[in-house]
Amino acid sequence: MSYLPILLAQKTTALQVSVNINGIVALIAGILILILPRLLNYIVAVYLIIIGLVQIFNLRV
Repeated sequence: MSYLPILLAQKTTALQVSVNINGIVALIAGILILILPRLLNYIVAVYLIIIGLVQIFNLRV
């Protein structure tokens, strides 16, 4: 006697989108560095602070 798995179809109207904050911040920082190279120090500092806060407080965005 074999048991066949029964697949149930579920209808959902919600669209789940996950966003990776590291990628977004890196993209914005890269664009700003290309436009204004003098901002490199500030952009790197802000990036490191944001990533540090995300890691310390285990934030999910």
